[in-house]
Amino acid sequence: MDRLLAQSLWQEMNTALYPDTLPRAVPLWQEPQGYASAFAVSELAATSMGLATQAVAELIVSPHPVSVNVRLASRWFSSSFKPLNRPPAELWDAFAGDYAGADGWIRLHTNAPHHRAAMEAVLGKSDHREQLAERVAQWRVEELEQLIVEAGGCAAVMRSAEEWQRHPQGQAVQQEALIQWHPAPAAKKPHWLLPPARPLLGIKVLDLTRIIAGPVATRFLAGLGAEVLRIDPPGWQEPSLDEEITCGKRRAVLDLKRSEGLQHLRQLLAQADVLVHGYRADALERLGLDAEERQRIAPGLVDISLNAWGWNGPWRNRRGFDSLVQMGCGIAEAGMHWSGNPRPTPLPVQALDHATGYLMAAAALQGLRQRQIHGHGSRAQLSLARTAHLLIQHPSVTPASGITAKAGDALTALELTPWGIGERLHAATHLPGTAQIFSRPGSLPGSSNAQW
Repeated sequence: MDRLLAQSLWQEMNTALYPDTLPRAVPLWQEPQGYASAFAVSELAATSMGLATQAVAELIVSPHPVSVNVRLASRWFSSSFKPLNRPPAELWDAFAGDYAGADGWIRLHTNAPHHRAAMEAVLGKSDHREQLAERVAQWRVEELEQLIVEAGGCAAVMRSAEEWQRHPQGQAVQQEALIQWHPAPAAKKPHWLLPPARPLLGIKVLDLTRIIAGPVATRFLAGLGAEVLRIDPPGWQEPSLDEEITCGKRRAVLDLKRSEGLQHLRQLLAQADVLVHGYRADALERLGLDAEERQRIAPGLVDISLNAWGWNGPWRNRRGFDSLVQMGCGIAEAGMHWSGNPRPTPLPVQALDHATGYLMAAAALQGLRQRQIHGHGSRAQLSLARTAHLLIQHPSVTPASGITAKAGDALTALELTPWGIGERLHAATHLPGTAQIFSRPGSLPGSSNAQW
């Protein structure tokens, strides 16, 4: 870990979270191991998790300093849960990955069945990866990227950082704040208890997120005692992440394409203190739930939203994931040159997802603090692409040997889930007197009713 890089990241994140006040004190760094990477990945892990924990301290007015175990923070950016009685679930679909086209590289994201179907609508069905690779090799990559996106799929051409900076979407992202704050109407001040041991006890968080970044945010809030209710659409499955990312939460299923499902969501929203959502930019608007309507339904709402490619520009509604953003914005290309690898070389972990998730959690906690002090709601927007822009400005300057696991990294109590048993890492950040523990293990969609 490079302390100067960590200091720079900390200052930028503080400015984004507290734009009108002086930066907070830097956390105490412990075990400063770092990932070997072209960019400051471990520094990003430590500072984003530290910022979220510092936001807890601000909310409860704790006099204690925050400390961060950099090695454990880095491990949380990989995975926090290890199954013990069976192998971990496969992370990627058989056809997901990087392919060489006629004039460059392209990444295909096919984990969701409908995304794989969109790719096959353009390239046809393949019996194996080699056959798909032969087909991709015949295409110019930007043309293929556009056709797959138009078919409803997910793909990204490998671009250099310079190419991304010249791209209309890259230019739009550079103009956005790391955390974009928007004013919200006044509301009554709440009567939250905010006990230091479980600061978010009794606070209701409505979770409309999937995959990694948004669920990381709501997992952190759940670990502080919040009542997190996650809503999934019918048929949604993400088996590689269920145990990792849904601990501490209840999971219900609603069909928002049906009037009764949408009305049910409105009723839940009316009772929520925090809304965290990761739909594409105009998705809630098309359901009749634009920002103004959300505040009308739930006065004082802390409204935190996530997008992949940024909130302005031609790609604001484009589907995206961490691995695609790394390809598109220059990270994978820089990693290829840094490592001497002839193929795209992404970060060692999906750091954009995790860091953005902790920034979202920090924004939610700051929103709760503003509601408590001033009585008004708040709205914050974040994106994977903007977090990538921050990281690209922090290339590694010293070699790092990597992250090691140590005896005692995991909690002594095993976690019993619907799939079996496993162990969870200790929290990577520490605020004296405030625990980060989960009230329940990961769960299946629909295992709880859609009610508070």
